[in-house]
Amino acid sequence: MPAAKIGHPSRGAIWLNVNGKQRQKADLSDMIWSVPEQIAYLSEHYTLEPGDVIFTGTPGGVGPVKPGDELLAGIDSVGELKVKIAPAL
Repeated sequence: MPAAKIGHPSRGAIWLNVNGKQRQKADLSDMIWSVPEQIAYLSEHYTLEPGDVIFTGTPGGVGPVKPGDELLAGIDSVGELKVKIAPAL
């Protein structure tokens, strides 16, 4: 989501549902490094492009996923990401 559209969020729920059940939930303000700090650091080492997704550490509730699981992750005011775990090739 472009910063020009949403600003630089410092608060808001960040969550993960696995197969429709909430597995993780926290707030952006709980992160060790703020979103702008993470983007600034990564930009020193990588070229970030529109559509890039930055994966960070996770809040409590970490657990395994298996083929066929459907994950829905989201950050308030930013958006959602839906992923289905594919079977091994």
